[in-house]
Amino acid sequence: MNLNRLTTFTTAAAFVAVLAAPHMAAAQTTTPASPAATSAAPATTTASPSVVAKGDIVETLKASGQFTMLLKATDATNLTAVLKNNQGLTLFAPTDAAFAAVPQAQMTAMMADKAGLQKAVMHHLINAKVDSSKIKGAKGPVPSVAGDKIELDGSTDVLKADNATIIQADVTPTNGVIHVVDAILTPGAATAVAPATEEPAAATAATAPAQ
Repeated sequence: MNLNRLTTFTTAAAFVAVLAAPHMAAAQTTTPASPAATSAAPATTTASPSVVAKGDIVETLKASGQFTMLLKATDATNLTAVLKNNQGLTLFAPTDAAFAAVPQAQMTAMMADKAGLQKAVMHHLINAKVDSSKIKGAKGPVPSVAGDKIELDGSTDVLKADNATIIQADVTPTNGVIHVVDAILTPGAATAVAPATEEPAAATAATAPAQ
């Protein structure tokens, strides 16, 4: 598997434009509620994404309809073809809701750091197939395609990747595995690593592209 072409992506300016674009949330029509009904409304909860594998990684993301922002980002950075044509990849896929949750100030800072923005999308990829069985019961850093580390934590019932929770694990398209996450991964967000822990099995096979 050769992922060296990941370093030949177009400049991060395209990814900046993607992140600056309005989030493509579907408009919802609401009717005025009575004061009593408004006060009694239950708290909103995050629904299960229920992503189903359909073809390769890209086809699966498109079929779900919950990853329009991620797909726009991969298109703008020439990553879509890599996700289609390479085998044995692991993708931590933020939903549209995860993109929408980024504060405007943080978004502005991200857009100002063009090189960092280009690297950010590659930080969500591992050049090895890492399903939940390799995460559960382990805790430690795993190399990302960006050349940095994703901190995986399976030491509790809630699986984590950096600052994000894996809200649906082990979606298995034909060329890898997708873990749906509720936030955009932030390198270094999970800094506490127990010295006695081991990296998830087989994850050390992942290799970062040449810088």
